[in-house]
Amino acid sequence: MALLQDKVVLVTGAGAGIGKATALAMAEAGATVAAADIDGAAAARTVAEIASNTRRALAIEADCGDLASIDAMISRVVEEFGRLDTIVNNAGVTRFAAIMDLTEADWDRIHRVNAKGVFFCLQRAAREMLKTGGGRIINIASISGRGYAGASNAAYSASKGAVIALTQKASHELAPHNINVNAICPGVTRTELGMRNAATKAAQRGLPVEELYAEQEAGIPIRRANTPDDIAGMAVFLASPAARNITGQSYNVDGGLVPS
Repeated sequence: MALLQDKVVLVTGAGAGIGKATALAMAEAGATVAAADIDGAAAARTVAEIASNTRRALAIEADCGDLASIDAMISRVVEEFGRLDTIVNNAGVTRFAAIMDLTEADWDRIHRVNAKGVFFCLQRAAREMLKTGGGRIINIASISGRGYAGASNAAYSASKGAVIALTQKASHELAPHNINVNAICPGVTRTELGMRNAATKAAQRGLPVEELYAEQEAGIPIRRANTPDDIAGMAVFLASPAARNITGQSYNVDGGLVPS
């Protein structure tokens, strides 16, 4: 039997990058997958890849910074599949900016999705899991929340630090209900968003982006950046029966870049 056979998994921000890789990996492990993204067409493309392997999947257009949209997203999953076993709170936003260049609009935009959105997705998913005897909540944080000097900006670091703290507190309160709450803290990861930030940073320094990539990877003990599949593999593990007694943890997937 597949590792996640008969499980229903919702992945937010599933239109590209880590979210897309995670949705595909969950489906490959046997799960029924709902792929949500603010870009409905991108979510549909992810689902088309899943469905091409004759697996059942659902695309949802959702804004994970809006509570009504969050409620509608999770209600749709439960209406379609009858339950929700795992949510991967991956949706997030950022931009490359120095601390003195950040604005109130930047702070509000980043925290609206990365902190508020993760909390209310977690809370709404937990309401469904309480009805069915438990579940798994997997938050995508970042080593930026653990002091990584190469973070895209200070507001982003603060938002991801909030996700790490939320993971710990939520795990304590939800553990008696058989709901595991964990986080993954990616390091340097070659996603579309990460590559856009790298291009901005390289341009500001007057470097070819390839030189910036080489510089980044030279600082990683294992000497390579993540691909989205590296994060997806950890998410599948945390959703699996092998992780049944793991909760309240935030795992770095960063090639040894930042101490836990």
